[in-house]
Amino acid sequence: MKSLMLFFFVLSVLGLHAQASKVEIVTLADGSFQLLRNGEPYYIKGAGGTVKLEELKRYGGNSIRTWGISDETDKILDEAHKLGLTVCFGIWMGQERQGFDYTNEAAVKGQLEEFRRIVRKYKDHPAILLWGVGNEMDLDYSNFEVWKHLEDICKMVKEEDPNHPTMAVTAGLDVAEVKLINRYTPSLDILGVNTYGDISYLPGAVQVYGWRKPYIVAEWGPYGYWEVQKTTWGASIEETSTQKAETYRKSMEAIMSDTKHCLGSYVFLWGNKQEHTATWFNLFLESGEQTSVMDVLIRGWSGKEPQNRAPSIDTFLLDGRVANQNIVFAPGQLVSALVQSTDLDKDKLTYIWQVVPESTDKKSGGDAEIAPKPLRGVFNRGTRRSSSVQFEAPKAGQYRLFIYVFDGNNNVATANIPFLVQ
Repeated sequence: MKSLMLFFFVLSVLGLHAQASKVEIVTLADGSFQLLRNGEPYYIKGAGGTVKLEELKRYGGNSIRTWGISDETDKILDEAHKLGLTVCFGIWMGQERQGFDYTNEAAVKGQLEEFRRIVRKYKDHPAILLWGVGNEMDLDYSNFEVWKHLEDICKMVKEEDPNHPTMAVTAGLDVAEVKLINRYTPSLDILGVNTYGDISYLPGAVQVYGWRKPYIVAEWGPYGYWEVQKTTWGASIEETSTQKAETYRKSMEAIMSDTKHCLGSYVFLWGNKQEHTATWFNLFLESGEQTSVMDVLIRGWSGKEPQNRAPSIDTFLLDGRVANQNIVFAPGQLVSALVQSTDLDKDKLTYIWQVVPESTDKKSGGDAEIAPKPLRGVFNRGTRRSSSVQFEAPKAGQYRLFIYVFDGNNNVATANIPFLVQ
């Protein structure tokens, strides 16, 4: 008897016999939408990514978003459930720009049946919050059949799993696409929108464009590399981490201002990846440090102040100039750089300087990119203690000067300036 009781206790701890959640969307008396999870109101304070889930929970987040199936899927779901987090389970629909043909009946049927298998396998996992069916299928596409196939998938999901809503995600918000989805995909429950930079337009645009169901901001973050000013040679100018923090703060305010139609959001990216640069969307460095953007999220999610705040970038100059001044050097020219940072916790700051060739593997839609490696031997030893440096311009080409300012408490400030050598 004792061994049997111990067996069931272990099952309970592991959550293996936990019941599937029931998630539904209800319309309140004032016409606003509300997400209910197991009968309780649930507002999504989420992040796109599958790492550092303990930090997400500790900072006040409650949900993660995935984009597709991997060898880690079961582990991710179990870890999320153990921490009390939910999962927007991503089902990756084939994309036209990646070669998927929505006029190929066999391929379309095969995709539908594969998705049926996935839903059947995972629908009863207690961490599931909703199904994220497809991501940016509208990016660089021309075949509107994708929306008809999306309808078939949404109907299938409802047949297999009536307990979790469906969300499809578009790249930005477009009035024509809203009309197409309204016409061809009536079974879709939630519109997910990936949008960056200034998203104050979104709550009004959703209504003006004719979407009458709830929406979720499925990705949001800094100004994207497609939205910002460029140098004369075409290099996108990235915000400093301090500027990004202000952008995230304003975006979070805009998202949370729509209490009638928005069910929450998933900030991007809860992790680290090369996308245009090594720092553009990341909330963590590869080594684990986090920027002042995290301070904004902690305040917004939990209403509390961070235990230790990240440094700020107050001034960053290359040859006395800022990033948008089209900085050009001759090979071998001696140049100087300066950063001025503030740390509100009075932590001792250290610095890492890097000169990195401009990426030649830039893609769209978040596709995997190969990161260029920093040049070696550019700086003298001892620069970790220095907020200013001198170096010789490398051979002809496009580059970025990166600065990382560390506070010794797992926080960092980041910035980069593009420059041309010719």
